[in-house]
Amino acid sequence: METMNNGWEAVIGLEIHAQLATRSKIFSGAPTAFGAEPNRQACLIDLGFPGVLPILNAKALRMAVMFGLAIGARIAPRSIFARKNYFYPDLPKGYQISQYELPVVEGGAIDIEIEDGSTRSIGITRAHLEEDAGKSLHDAFPGRTGIDLNRAGVPLLEIVSEPDMRSPAEAVAFMRSVHALVRHLGICDGNMQEGSFRCDANISVRRVGDERLGTRTELKNINSFRFVERAATGEIERQIDLLEGGGVVIQQTRLYDARSDTTRAMRSKEEANDYRYFPDPDLLPVRITPSDIDRIRAALPELPAARKKRLVDTYDLDEKDAGRLTTDPSVADYYEAILKAGRFQTGPAKLTANWILGELTAALHREDRDILDCPIPASSFATLIARIDDGTLSGKMAKTVFDAMWAGEGEPDDIIEARGLAQISDSNALEALADKVIEDYPEQVSQYLSGKEKVFGFLVGQVMKASRGQADPKRINEILRRKLSDASE
Repeated sequence: METMNNGWEAVIGLEIHAQLATRSKIFSGAPTAFGAEPNRQACLIDLGFPGVLPILNAKALRMAVMFGLAIGARIAPRSIFARKNYFYPDLPKGYQISQYELPVVEGGAIDIEIEDGSTRSIGITRAHLEEDAGKSLHDAFPGRTGIDLNRAGVPLLEIVSEPDMRSPAEAVAFMRSVHALVRHLGICDGNMQEGSFRCDANISVRRVGDERLGTRTELKNINSFRFVERAATGEIERQIDLLEGGGVVIQQTRLYDARSDTTRAMRSKEEANDYRYFPDPDLLPVRITPSDIDRIRAALPELPAARKKRLVDTYDLDEKDAGRLTTDPSVADYYEAILKAGRFQTGPAKLTANWILGELTAALHREDRDILDCPIPASSFATLIARIDDGTLSGKMAKTVFDAMWAGEGEPDDIIEARGLAQISDSNALEALADKVIEDYPEQVSQYLSGKEKVFGFLVGQVMKASRGQADPKRINEILRRKLSDASE
């Protein structure tokens, strides 16, 4: 759905920076692990000392090719690295090694699902390799700025889209699709809080029907899906208000302040000639042969769209649930591990999806955990699902068992036995409970028999209460209706 405000249309393109999951930097052997003490993971190459020579990390190159193949792009048989010259305190060399004229990946597209449920294809202009800069810390020392160069030289894949998005929601959908793809490929962990996945948003507005692009601004370093939507929405409104008031949009780089939910000017927007790109004399051109490409293509994992379709086809899930499960490959792995451990076919597939997307996701969010840090093994979760499926546990009782499992109290069957939580499904016992409730509540029985259907829920509740919540609700419903039907004759 396009964003239209009083006859205005938004035009959005994203530049996504995905940190590649290599153990060492793109041009040096320095480590890339997150969380080290400042300036402990920057070597002489990263610091730009005289006489040092960069050497390309071959794994980073393979990862870039993997991404290109996954989006149907052209892989350049010959690409080169360039020096992008600019001065900033956290860029010790005075230039950033990047790619300009001949990137490794050109073209391709990524499909997104938009608000009305349809699919749109967003074009990719290019994806190129580059090194990250360091980080300026403005709140580390009173009145001064600290420089941490641990990130200097960290390998990035910059993914540049075409200006094909027409709303902040579409921008978020695109960013989510790229996020899911790089995680499925295993080339980026996608951790936004650690800076592994972030984007710059290029935004302009134009009158609906006008094919010319308006003057754009660039919103820098946005590291959450929610902030992308909020920042883009605010910038679109700002530009429209400015133009309708007789002003002009200035091409500039702006920063988004999440606390005030506003953007502010950072600097005028640079063009390519401002950076004085030229080929890096220390790095040879990169050559990728057809056999290299074939080998990398053969090793590609199952991609998100294919996995989503397989979950729908194999387990009869609906598109929405399958899409949510495959947003994170680790969640999809956990889901399938449960079904495999339980030797399930298609019966409990929906039930399992409901529990993962419901109770489990909520528990993970409460404790700010990742699925890889889940305290419940897939095999144990499979047993819990089986006990719900075979009628041993009601939904409420299963929640109690889940909480105990989460707290580390053991396996589902041990918890059920220790707490006496097994659901009563014995027909004779349930018949006796139903008879007792019918005998104890003659007034409500009479009301039900006279046509007051709502009273039936009260009677079921009394049976559940008498069984201390351990009666099988489905069987109780069947037994009560049969007995009440017999009583009316």
